[in-house]
Amino acid sequence: MPVHNFELPRGRVETFVLSSHALRDNLLGDPSDRAVAVYLPDGYDESDQDYPLMVDLAGFTGSGLKRLAWQSFGESVPQRLDRLHREGRMGPVVAVFPDCFTSLGGNQYINSAAMGRFEDYVLEELVPEVEHRYRIRPGCRAVQGKSSGGYGAIIHGLKHGEFWSAVACHSGDMNFDMVYRPDFPATVNALARHDHSIERFLAALASKKKIPSGDFGALMILAMAATYDPDPELPMGIRLPVDLHTCALDPEAWSRWLVHDPVHIIHKTEAQESLRKLKGLYLDVGVRDQYNIHYGTRLFVEQLKSYGIDHRYEEFDDNHSSIDYRLDASLPFLFQAMTES
Repeated sequence: MPVHNFELPRGRVETFVLSSHALRDNLLGDPSDRAVAVYLPDGYDESDQDYPLMVDLAGFTGSGLKRLAWQSFGESVPQRLDRLHREGRMGPVVAVFPDCFTSLGGNQYINSAAMGRFEDYVLEELVPEVEHRYRIRPGCRAVQGKSSGGYGAIIHGLKHGEFWSAVACHSGDMNFDMVYRPDFPATVNALARHDHSIERFLAALASKKKIPSGDFGALMILAMAATYDPDPELPMGIRLPVDLHTCALDPEAWSRWLVHDPVHIIHKTEAQESLRKLKGLYLDVGVRDQYNIHYGTRLFVEQLKSYGIDHRYEEFDDNHSSIDYRLDASLPFLFQAMTES
């Protein structure tokens, strides 16, 4: 049984609201004013030193605000940061927990006409505002996340290695053919119960007290569709890459999804050069991941090796769920990577 951390966080949390230009006019109608929680380590107020910055990207259905919460037989991220510092495994950091939740349940942290320009939000608004408000060590930034957050982190590594010092991806979405395509028939079946209408399906969900377990996978696929291939002419910008009668895949539409797949992006020279600019790249995945992400991660790691890109990779005996304990490996790695001279 995991050991519960009874220690209260020794630092403090500040929360502010960031009015975003990048998130305005998203097709979901979600607010562009976003809460940002910042954990300031113990001793921050008494010192005048600058601190490394860590940005935590929450997974699907999550929010940075939830990452601060008490955990049974576990610990919040601030508690974990304190413990790792107390154990001498890493130094103190300023940790940022943005609320990037959407009305479709989650976020992949890339730019989308439907979901909002969350990639620009993180790079051009969130981090600069935090660095303006707090004492952050120049050029000392790390981003990490799990699942959708892990996907966001690795995409930022593939595209913005000049911005980040280090990246950690825990079970991030990779190899879309294995991660998403198996869920298309169930999604079409769910829509069929609502006359194959995405609008009616979402309206029915909105009228319920909770999301039925059988509909959650369909909601996730609709969120991915709004992220990877939005159509501004359709309600909420959502279109699927399959026929809603036969479930036949539309190759042209699917190709627009694959443009965002890390196992395809890494073949671009500019993506390889971006990763080489990082001081540290960490990936891990459970060998029983229920979304088959371990296969995509293995493929991605083989590609890293073939291109001679330095990284640290670990597999562990678990699935996709409740794996925050893996932060004990990644957070010290990130700290060391971004603070080394």
